[in-house]
Amino acid sequence: MSPSTSPLRILLVGCNGRMGRTISALAQTRDDLAVVGGVDQNPVALFEYPVFQTFDSCGVVPDVVIDFSNPSALPSLVDFCLAHALPVVVATTGLEAEHRERLQAASSCIPVFTSANMSLGINLMLDLAAKAAAVLYPEFDIELVEAHHNQKLDAPSGTALMIADRVNETLENRLEYVYDRHSVRAKRERKELGIHSIRGGSIVGEHTLLFAGPDEVVEIRHSAGSRDVFAHGSLKAARFLAGRAPGAYTMKDLIASM
Repeated sequence: MSPSTSPLRILLVGCNGRMGRTISALAQTRDDLAVVGGVDQNPVALFEYPVFQTFDSCGVVPDVVIDFSNPSALPSLVDFCLAHALPVVVATTGLEAEHRERLQAASSCIPVFTSANMSLGINLMLDLAAKAAAVLYPEFDIELVEAHHNQKLDAPSGTALMIADRVNETLENRLEYVYDRHSVRAKRERKELGIHSIRGGSIVGEHTLLFAGPDEVVEIRHSAGSRDVFAHGSLKAARFLAGRAPGAYTMKDLIASM
């Protein structure tokens, strides 16, 4: 970065959560960007930047916003970004249909980047999953297993649903998601896509897509060793989004630009 170039100014929503703290620590090692403020229900300043409890009390106007908070904060987040014409990277999981509709509407006015998983590796896995599904189905049954730490609130994970959706879209939405089989005593149907969640310990994130066919099994697996992979991805997304025209962007756009 040229000495005359100012660093990208980031407002971090959910700054005191696990991912927020990881992003803040990583940002401190960069000279091309800086977290200049945070918004969190717990307004304690753990780093050098100020932390605000609400968007109304936020005293900084950044270049871009990164959100790793909670779906309940999304309406206020979108209003804030629209009011200040700010690009926003939304990495919060557990979004409902109304949240996605709100973000889609906002993307006509501001740049909006969304991804249930900010890992470049996971997004490569999506492409591999689609290719494998196109080749192996319907001769192979498809199952998806995800594992996360014991503090994760949503199950299945947003990433698991993202993988399942990519597979299902490839197969023209012929599959039906099955989350629980213990209450039904019946053979597995070919159209099922089983999705299974494991919660325990400090597992950062593991996703395994399994294709089980006659006498052979194919697995596509991704394992995150630390939250740094998601932090790196979110900062890349913030850098990518700055200066973009209004629109809806995803990891596909980021990867294509690299």
